[in-house]
Amino acid sequence: MTGDVIEIFRRSRDNYGTRKIKVELQRIRKRVSRRRIGRIMNEQGLVSSYTVAQFKPKRSNPNESTVKNELNREFRQEKELSVIVSDLTYVRVQNKWNYVCVFVDLFNREIIGHSVGERKDADLVARAIATIPADLRRVGMFHTDRGSEFNNKLVSDTLRSFGIRRSLSDKGCPYDNAVSEATYKVLKIEFVKKQTFPNLTVLDRELRDYIHWFNNIRIHGTLGYLTPKEYKKRDLLKNV
Repeated sequence: MTGDVIEIFRRSRDNYGTRKIKVELQRIRKRVSRRRIGRIMNEQGLVSSYTVAQFKPKRSNPNESTVKNELNREFRQEKELSVIVSDLTYVRVQNKWNYVCVFVDLFNREIIGHSVGERKDADLVARAIATIPADLRRVGMFHTDRGSEFNNKLVSDTLRSFGIRRSLSDKGCPYDNAVSEATYKVLKIEFVKKQTFPNLTVLDRELRDYIHWFNNIRIHGTLGYLTPKEYKKRDLLKNV
């Protein structure tokens, strides 16, 4: 049992706690209590990344767009690409702050697009949109907070050209974009805090690798402990 716990923990990139390790053990037909898993982790010195307190940076000044909060915290979506959400976060690259933008599909919490760059601006957002491997005409709504980088003609024209509705969080209310906020917390803990990046090329390469793991291997509590890809596949089979 100890070997199984260690293997699952390492495969999770040192992120899983007792709850997710228990789920993974059940997948290989091994039933054990979280208390016992906790004892094994303590004995083996296995410390989840989530035990470390995280610093939350100040938010940038909000834009004053008249766009309303059309999403209204309806984070459970039954259809792929019905709503995508986004945000930006900072990453230190060679002693300078650089930025990451990712897009998340609320349907299965899959990261479907990303970009990295030196500036926190609309170009970073537009480049992330361009990486989404789907027909953007299928996207119903795009929701973000009120960061100024999202209130830009370049972004607005892109969304308008594909008929994508716009939605913005209410001013000063991060809970309106809770899924995106949670995804970035995971990204910071599981990816950013563990590595150093000498340049943007390395950051982009390692981020792509992490996103592949996030979408295909990492189980998500909100998806019934399935991966985003497993959740999508199950939904497709259900509707055949």
